[in-house]
Amino acid sequence: MAKTENNGTVKVRLVKGLAGSQARHRLSVRALGLNRLNDTRELKDSPQVRGLINKVGYLVRVEE
Repeated sequence: MAKTENNGTVKVRLVKGLAGSQARHRLSVRALGLNRLNDTRELKDSPQVRGLINKVGYLVRVEE
């Protein structure tokens, strides 16, 4: 997992559409604050956020 050294945040981008994905995974993407394709959010790096990212790793990309 890429992590920025400056402020303990992680940048997440939605790279795949949600059509055909499981309902739980769609909810996880919403919990990350991602709504549309190519949406990017900078989130606090915490175990909860890492768990959500791991669950939907096939839909999102972690960027530096």
